[in-house]
Amino acid sequence: MKNSTKRWIIKIVFGTFCLTCCSFSIFAQNNTNSLNYEGTVTNQKKEPLPGVSVQVVGTSRGTITDNNGNFSIPAKSGNTLSFTMIGYATQTVTLTNSKSLAIQLTEEEALDLNEVVVVGYGTQQKRDLTGAVSVVKPEEINKRRATTIAEALQGLSSGIKVRGGGQPGSEAQIQIRGLKNVSGTNPLYVIDGLITTANRDFNPDDIASIQILKDASAAAIYGSRAANGVIIITTKKGKEGPMKISVSANTSFQIMPRYKLADTKEFAELNYMAYDNAGKPRQNLDMNINTDWQKETYRVGRINDINTSFSGGSANGSYYTSVGYFGNKGAVIGTAFDRFNVRVNSQGSKGIFSIGENIAISNAKSDEMEGNPILDVVRLLPTIPVYNENNPGGYGYGDESKARTFGTNPVAISNLIDRTNQNLRLKGNLWAELKLFKLLTYRLNLGYETSRDHYKFFRKPGNWTLNQDYEPSIANENRAESENKLIENTLTFKNTFDKHNVTLIGGQSYQRSTYARIWGQKRNLPTSLGKYFDVLDQGNDASLGGWRDRSDLLSYFGRLEYDYNNKYLINVVFRADGSSKLSLQNKWGYYPSVSAAWRVSNEAFFNSAVINDFKIRASYGTLGSSNIGSYEYMAFVNTLPTIAIGSDQHSEPTGTQVRLSNPVLKWETLKQQNYGFDMALLNNKITLNGEYFIATTYDVLYASPILMTTGNDGGNPRTNALTLRNSGFEFSGNYRETKNDWGYNIGLNLTTLRNKVTELGYGRKELYVGNTITALNNPIGMWYVLNTDGIFQTTEEINNYKNSKGIVIQPNAKPGDIRFKDNNDDGKITNEDKTITSSPWPKLELGLNTGFQYKNFDFTMDWFGSFGSTVFNGPRSVMDRFDDNSNYRKGIQPWTEQNKSTTTPRAIYASTLNSRGDIDRWLENGSFFRLKLLSLSYAVPQTLLKNVGFSNARISVSAQNIITFTKYTGLDPEFSNGSIFEKGFDYGAFPNLKLYSVGVQFDL
Repeated sequence: MKNSTKRWIIKIVFGTFCLTCCSFSIFAQNNTNSLNYEGTVTNQKKEPLPGVSVQVVGTSRGTITDNNGNFSIPAKSGNTLSFTMIGYATQTVTLTNSKSLAIQLTEEEALDLNEVVVVGYGTQQKRDLTGAVSVVKPEEINKRRATTIAEALQGLSSGIKVRGGGQPGSEAQIQIRGLKNVSGTNPLYVIDGLITTANRDFNPDDIASIQILKDASAAAIYGSRAANGVIIITTKKGKEGPMKISVSANTSFQIMPRYKLADTKEFAELNYMAYDNAGKPRQNLDMNINTDWQKETYRVGRINDINTSFSGGSANGSYYTSVGYFGNKGAVIGTAFDRFNVRVNSQGSKGIFSIGENIAISNAKSDEMEGNPILDVVRLLPTIPVYNENNPGGYGYGDESKARTFGTNPVAISNLIDRTNQNLRLKGNLWAELKLFKLLTYRLNLGYETSRDHYKFFRKPGNWTLNQDYEPSIANENRAESENKLIENTLTFKNTFDKHNVTLIGGQSYQRSTYARIWGQKRNLPTSLGKYFDVLDQGNDASLGGWRDRSDLLSYFGRLEYDYNNKYLINVVFRADGSSKLSLQNKWGYYPSVSAAWRVSNEAFFNSAVINDFKIRASYGTLGSSNIGSYEYMAFVNTLPTIAIGSDQHSEPTGTQVRLSNPVLKWETLKQQNYGFDMALLNNKITLNGEYFIATTYDVLYASPILMTTGNDGGNPRTNALTLRNSGFEFSGNYRETKNDWGYNIGLNLTTLRNKVTELGYGRKELYVGNTITALNNPIGMWYVLNTDGIFQTTEEINNYKNSKGIVIQPNAKPGDIRFKDNNDDGKITNEDKTITSSPWPKLELGLNTGFQYKNFDFTMDWFGSFGSTVFNGPRSVMDRFDDNSNYRKGIQPWTEQNKSTTTPRAIYASTLNSRGDIDRWLENGSFFRLKLLSLSYAVPQTLLKNVGFSNARISVSAQNIITFTKYTGLDPEFSNGSIFEKGFDYGAFPNLKLYSVGVQFDL
């Protein structure tokens, strides 16, 4: 037993001094002349800092601060104490005879270049990265109220595009460096080494670090699944010291934006005008009703976000346990989302052996609404009552003579339909490390994820739209379970000799994913006292079904990291993936990459008092994308058909192929080159980062449309058809400075992106989807519409509008009608006159993030902007069309003989002359600049906390999405659309909501 250990035991036995519970700091007092120095360590906001390492420089004596930031250590006058903590600048103090110390640590200026960044199967210092990796601070995420990680990332990093929505339980869309395929696949998420998802079931409050791997060299170690980028999340761990209890609670209110719509009086005037211009008899509108459908459908939404964590540890282990609740009562009636989370992370070590686990359990339930309430409130007329006892179910929804519309009543849907989606998930991993030799470490990682999903649909009898077929009560249940099993073995070799630093990682991975689903349905469920028995052993007309699948992935990978004299850095990665999703001839894919960096600032010739660090980088690599189903290379056979056979014509089961297969499918392959620089200036107060990349995806998987006369009626088969190219610039700049009680920071990130299709496959030159065209050497989904050219004011203008041959182009038009451009000069307006008009893709996106600190106050303001896109305003194409019975925009002024100075054509019912959906009338500027977050927090002074036992407490208020500068006339220019080829089409997308929050956070 070591002498220091003996002294430790003796001092405990005799009670020479006391240690705080759970503190395992060991030190030796070797000098009888030492004094016991005590003190408190705080940050710039005067908050105590637990877990700060306190060391007597030049000795082995050390300790850490307790939960209140206090420390006690034996030393003598003239010794130097060093105070270190991740994220803060190291501070040293030379001791005098004064035994009481007050130490204040300052945060590292800008982004700490010595920060440890998690990359695939390992870590690197940020200063040594050779690839394109963005680091997002978790505290910036936690300032925002968001359901998912992706939604909270918007504007915090260059190179990523995020579009979210305010619907409860909705998941944001995220693209890293452009559209790499046509399947809308999200990036790969890796959480604590487990390849999984960070969807609505994941609690953002558990995050310790986020890294976004953007280029091929950074993501190549994940091979066939990394083409859409990789987001690595590490969850919180306990720190050495006594137990720390943290509690946070936030309440938020959501406000739905609304259209200004016509009331009954204004609606009737416009509607009568449209019918009169069409020569149709007017509707018998009920002028005694004036329903505000937005008021009936929308409400103030509310979010409650509560989290509690317990953490602590010793020199040999740590633990972190958290419990969280996120509840969102939606801003639309009948919508809600609830999530419960529990996480347990622990780790320990003894000698050469370490072991740990990360386990998360979540239960999420979403109350989902049928239909599209954003459009329904526009389609419905103010002259329709909410309730009508003469209709099945008792709801109003229109009448052939009084209100001829096919809008749907959201109140009826909310009350007649109950649709819930519940997911119970367990995910986590168990890892163990063995330091075989001083330079060699073996790691075993066992991952497991399982989900029990329950979808439930119940419909009461009743109608919600005109001419709807009557349906009885219906109950449908869908239950599914999935499992994801992962086993990984890695060896890591690290060595430093002379000026050479080498890290070599090699590993093997095997992952199996299974999924099974079963569903059943019954109709005409019995009732008792008005209550339905909505279980599947009731009712009649039963139907059921189910299916299951499985996929396996076997992988081998390796990475070499080499650094010479901290000047020249090389990173080489290789991965091989073998997948069960592909046929034998294409089962394996190979993904190499290489990156290099030159730290110019470490060269002898480089001498600058301003630039502290300057590095240039370049990389090239290959990635894959495995975004297809488990059996798409195989034929699909329908076993339901039967045939009559034999003299008695009895039935025999049979089967027929219903979907053509493609046995030569292979993965999409992304080849990417990246060129960048990293720079730190003015004592690291300023950091700059720039990137230029070119990424080309070959063999893009696409469900090619084919004629059903081929016998294919089971869906279009996948083919490797398209080639997509993305290129762009990224820039990030950050400035941070602290002076005494003052501190401020500003961050700016810019992204430009250009995408184009260089090959469509099978000799095709274009693809048409809706109002878009995807043509060779053009971006995906360009607007392809008829061009308008003002409004005819007189009959003479109509007669004089001729082509080059003198043919009157629109002879049937009347004054007040739209004039269309005859682009092909054939004397008539047809689809042949459509042109590529504009692009739905923004030319520039930026995030502007600012912060200001003064004493105990912390102010944050984050902006996000998107510029240069053209979008299709679908709701406006409903409100302004006049040919159909929908409500109109308040104050709209259609053309009349008395009102010719307007851009709105004459109102005419039952004619698409001025209201057809394939014209540029509905295209608008989609640029916007939005205040995403405005936050103010206050740290309660320590003098007020002593009596209540808190180590620190903070109160905050914030607001999100409260100011938007835009010319777009829809509810939200930042809408999300799931269609790859119609990304700029807003057809009633759920908007991002204004949100106001108040919260409190405290530690014990």
